[in-house]
This record gives sequence, structure tokens and C-alpha cells, in this order.
Amino acid sequence: MMAPPGLPTIQGELQAALQRMLGAGKEEAPLPQGSGRTDTGVHALGQVASFAIAAPIPAENLQRALNRTLPAAIRVLEAQAVPETFHARHSAVAKTYEYRIFRGGLCTPFLSPYVHECRWILDRAELDKAAKDVTGEHDFISLAASDADASERAEEEQRSTVRTIFSSEWVELPGEMLVYRVRGNGFLHHMVRNLVGTMLEIARGQFPAKSMSAILHARSRSAAGPTAPAKGLFLHSVEYPTESLI
Repeated sequence: MMAPPGLPTIQGELQAALQRMLGAGKEEAPLPQGSGRTDTGVHALGQVASFAIAAPIPAENLQRALNRTLPAAIRVLEAQAVPETFHARHSAVAKTYEYRIFRGGLCTPFLSPYVHECRWILDRAELDKAAKDVTGEHDFISLAASDADASERAEEEQRSTVRTIFSSEWVELPGEMLVYRVRGNGFLHHMVRNLVGTMLEIARGQFPAKSMSAILHARSRSAAGPTAPAKGLFLHSVEYPTESLI
């Protein structure tokens, strides 16, 4: 999802840092390509970006220089030279997302921007069953965004909405946190947030028990639940085949 014009983006900040570091003109600055787009308000613990530069800068030096130049909210955790054929998005074979829900009574201001506060009574067995039902290969059109812009709709119409989910589970963590972890070969726009919103509605009794399979088979966004807030979602990691990195 593209940010509205004039608002800062991770891609824009990284491109500007490269431009300052390399002394390149605006028209020559490398344009970093991310592993995928994230909605406004979504966080990334392990986003991957690729770009080509002509300067023979060692990866370790590049990482240090970028972190000195980037805003404090953005950090390069690792830099690596890869073959010219590598692309952060097209070479990816799996992604893992986490969605974090706070179940306690008092959510501090330091935690609030990174969790969805949910105090509903939830049937944990139904939550786990819904998570299990989305594993495997399915058409996830029922859980795709219904408010995508024209370019995003055209892009998704040209591609299959079938995805494979390798693992899908809810886990409880200290601090009254409930976390949904999902790993798959790809995700549609808003898919994880729609999965979470739908599973929460099932677990609070707003949908019939064991209804996730029926929602998938309906192939209609109106059959599923609401979109969970962006602030609870994290891109955890992106995976690549070893041969694409060497």
C-alpha cells in the first residue's frame, strides 16, 4: 500500500540516505525495492530491501554508514552483497507475520502503539481451530482487501489469490499478550489483518463455530470479519533460497 503523497516512507528515507551517502543526484539515487508493501501503521522487524550501487563499498561499511544517516526509527540490521539476479520481493519464498493482542487491564502508552487491545471473552479452542483451518493451500479471496486502490485491484486480479500457509497458530506470551503467528509463501493485501479480525469474531461467538472453512469457500469478502487494526501487525521475517544469496 502506497503512503499518501507527502508523507515519509521507509523506502523514501532509505533512498535519501543512500543519495546523501553516495553523493548521487536525485535522478541517480538507487531505489530500494522491499520484499513487499506494508500498510500505514504496520511495523517491520525483518523487512528486506535490495538495490544496486556501483561503488565498491564493503557490506559492513555500508551498514554502518546508513545507520549513521538514517532517522533513529529506522535501522539496517544486516547488509550483504548478493547476485544481480536477487530481488527482495521476487526472490522471497516465505514470510512470517505476527499480530500482537494485549489482553490485560492497563495498556501503557509505551505499548499501545504496537498492540491491539482486545478485552472480549474469547473461546480459545475456536481460535485455535480457526488458525488450523487456514493452513495448507487455499484461495484467500475472502480475506483480501476490499478497499484497495485501482492499481492494487488490477495487480491482484492478474495474479492468483491462492496462497499456501505453512503454519498458523495462536500463542500466549508473558505480559498478558496473545500473539498470532503465520508463515506462508505469500499474502494478499490486508490478508493477515483480515484473518485476525475474522478469527476474533469467531472466537467471541459472532460467527458460527468452526466457520473458517466455510468463509474460505464462500470466496467473498463480505463472508469474513472486519480488518484488525494495523498497529498490532509486524512483518517478522522474510526467507530466501540459499542459492539466490550467493
